[in-house]
Amino acid sequence: MGGTEEEYFLTEPGGVPAGEGRFVRVEEIEPLRLKEGLTFRPVLGDNVLVNHVSYEPNVEAPAHVHIEEQIVIVLEGELEFWIDGHEPRVLRRGDVAVVPPWVGHRAAAGAGGCQQIDVFQPPRSQVLEALRAAEEARGESS
Repeated sequence: MGGTEEEYFLTEPGGVPAGEGRFVRVEEIEPLRLKEGLTFRPVLGDNVLVNHVSYEPNVEAPAHVHIEEQIVIVLEGELEFWIDGHEPRVLRRGDVAVVPPWVGHRAAAGAGGCQQIDVFQPPRSQVLEALRAAEEARGESS
């Protein structure tokens, strides 16, 4: 890695803080269920969305595209993952897939299910819409 420790771990701000930091317990996030057997628990920042995803055994996320860049990180289990232009791969703990904007992809959990994290930049618009709809359904619209 280039640079020094002091260059990497800056102590003086080079700008104005964009907001206050916060802590989140993933288990306390109201789950979004957009498909049977597929649960999202999204954590939203100003410019990024980190989505904690649970697949029940053998559940598939169908082929799709979106404008947002996505990074998929498998935490537990197995996930067969397809990215257009590549042979499918079985991803396991610690494996990562990088999906650029508008590139087709799909995923299917193995027999033991899968836990993964999706990182979207910017935040994925369809997840934001689902969050708004869920809040309205609970009477929490802002």
